[in-house]
Amino acid sequence: MIPVPAIILAAGASQRLGTPKQAVEWEGEALLHRAARVALEAGFSPVFVVVGAAEAVSRQALGTLPVEVVSNSDWAEGMGASIRVGVAALPARTSAVLLLVCDQRALNKDLLVEFARLHRQAPDRLIAAHYAGTRGVPALFPAHRFPELRSLSGDRGARCVLKGEGVLEVSFPGGELDVDSPGDLDHQPK
Repeated sequence: MIPVPAIILAAGASQRLGTPKQAVEWEGEALLHRAARVALEAGFSPVFVVVGAAEAVSRQALGTLPVEVVSNSDWAEGMGASIRVGVAALPARTSAVLLLVCDQRALNKDLLVEFARLHRQAPDRLIAAHYAGTRGVPALFPAHRFPELRSLSGDRGARCVLKGEGVLEVSFPGGELDVDSPGDLDHQPK
């Protein structure tokens, strides 16, 4: 099976945090670098990183990782714009895409390998992480769901697409622990 691409959303301004979260270090590694490294190690390829407000900081945080950086000039519109920009960058005939954010500290290779395994078993199914009683990212979207991703706007993200029947869920302990404010770094993932 052809590798599935990944899109990492990293265009936000991190206003509540007060510093670009893309470069915030967790366990000695920038959050954005960690998300991209984990996606690559899990076999997702190519990995696209959508940048915007802190583009220079994001590029520096990525270092020499073999990723494709995509600029989102409409980053202030919200996550919907970043998803649209990322989906537009996908190669022709892409069968599915993994959507990630850069600030989930509990993200790990085993979790993403499970997404890839489930996708091989059920290539037409939407697969979403399940944590804190809800579905969220990471989420793997088959190509027939791309029109929904292309129609997103504002800061809603893809959560509205993850509702409904037939979504396969992957348990993601600690998935709710993202970095939005300075105090978020004090809570340890389980």
